[in-house]
Amino acid sequence: MPRARNALAKLRKIIAAWPETSERLSHGAPTWWGGKKTFATFHVDHHGDGRVAVWCKATFEQQAELVEHDPDVLFVPPYVGPSGWIGIRLDRDVDWDTVASLLEEGYRQVAPKRVLKQLA
Repeated sequence: MPRARNALAKLRKIIAAWPETSERLSHGAPTWWGGKKTFATFHVDHHGDGRVAVWCKATFEQQAELVEHDPDVLFVPPYVGPSGWIGIRLDRDVDWDTVASLLEEGYRQVAPKRVLKQLA
């Protein structure tokens, strides 16, 4: 699935720019940590949902506003959605600047405070 491989490569490039991030498989999916906490995970056809998506840490307020604003691209993912996470479809026309911004917001919620001081 070339679109999924390209999306995963772009996610890796975006996330690699931030200090103290790491990637490893969690529940069979590429997942990223900021310090010791997760902030994003990549899914292809998760339990047959037909999506290529990244699930990203967000607040409840962000989640409701974002999903309401663009329900064709943004959604409440299973399992982590009740904690405020959002899903971002990557199998559509993707605004990668928006994806990067949402990922960075999620990263900032979990990254160690000393690491946040390194970011501009």
